[in-house]
Amino acid sequence: MKALLKLFSWRRCMLLSILVIAILIIFNFYGLYTNRFYFFKFDNYIFPLLTVIHFIFLYVLWFKIKEHEYTDPQMRNLEYAMYGIFLIYIFKIMDTGYILMSYSEYQDHIMPKTFVPIGATILLLQFFLLLLTILTFKHRMQLVGPYNFDNINENIDSWQ
Repeated sequence: MKALLKLFSWRRCMLLSILVIAILIIFNFYGLYTNRFYFFKFDNYIFPLLTVIHFIFLYVLWFKIKEHEYTDPQMRNLEYAMYGIFLIYIFKIMDTGYILMSYSEYQDHIMPKTFVPIGATILLLQFFLLLLTILTFKHRMQLVGPYNFDNINENIDSWQ
């Protein structure tokens, strides 16, 4: 894990997370079976709305690291929301994997040539996002600190 943390510094981790999320948002509107984009399906907008929490968490983490601040209850609550988002990312991986595994069931139908390559790309990006999210949590623990609110009064700057 230490080698991964050195390979993916907190800055690289954040930039790659933003890039991967942006690409996955675009692919979220893509239909693997039909090789078309669907912008009028309500289901396609759930994932981009949930990734807003991820973007906010990345911004808060960046701000805390840059300003050398300690954790606070709002950041803790945001990270707890990220744990829920993490579970949704796992669900999306399972959903994409299920769609890719259904390829053999629909061999008699006309499948687009892009089904397997784009499906595998989406699946790899989703796994990479999971890895980046875990690394982001580790960077938060190392660089910002644990959620220790027993001595919260010592960490408050009362002059602001």
